[in-house]
Amino acid sequence: MTDYTIRRMGENEYPLLNDFLYEAIFVPDGATPPPKSVTAYPELKLYVEHFGDYEDDLGFVAEISGKAAGAVWVRIMDDYGHLDGRTPSLAISLYREYRGLGIGTALMKSMLGCLKEHGYERVSLSVQKANYAVRMYQNLGFEAVRENDEEYIMVHNLSGLS
Repeated sequence: MTDYTIRRMGENEYPLLNDFLYEAIFVPDGATPPPKSVTAYPELKLYVEHFGDYEDDLGFVAEISGKAAGAVWVRIMDDYGHLDGRTPSLAISLYREYRGLGIGTALMKSMLGCLKEHGYERVSLSVQKANYAVRMYQNLGFEAVRENDEEYIMVHNLSGLS
């Protein structure tokens, strides 16, 4: 069992989001990962650019031995999972060596609770159908509301959280 702490992301950690954004890119088994420069593409950099400048920007970090091991963050943006101007879009990622340990679920639960406390009605995300994280999202109460050949747009209604 790995000891970790889930806490609010500090402003000094916002630059780490670029690394976590890259780690969030789903790469199927056997596929070649894209270059790190892919995070500069407009459709990806909107997840992290100027993070913290807007009231809907919220983030949590999983910390292990003083090091950020994973992050979950939301903002209202016109991304792949966009629904409307009131629903934040969620991104989550863990460094590879920390996956499969329950840390992602703990990060998600912290974020879902925080969003409910802030009065949001729901949160959305986009995920590749082949991504193993789909099961985690479903277990946390996310439901697919739209899909195409490759991905789901999933929503979690926060009114059901206690």
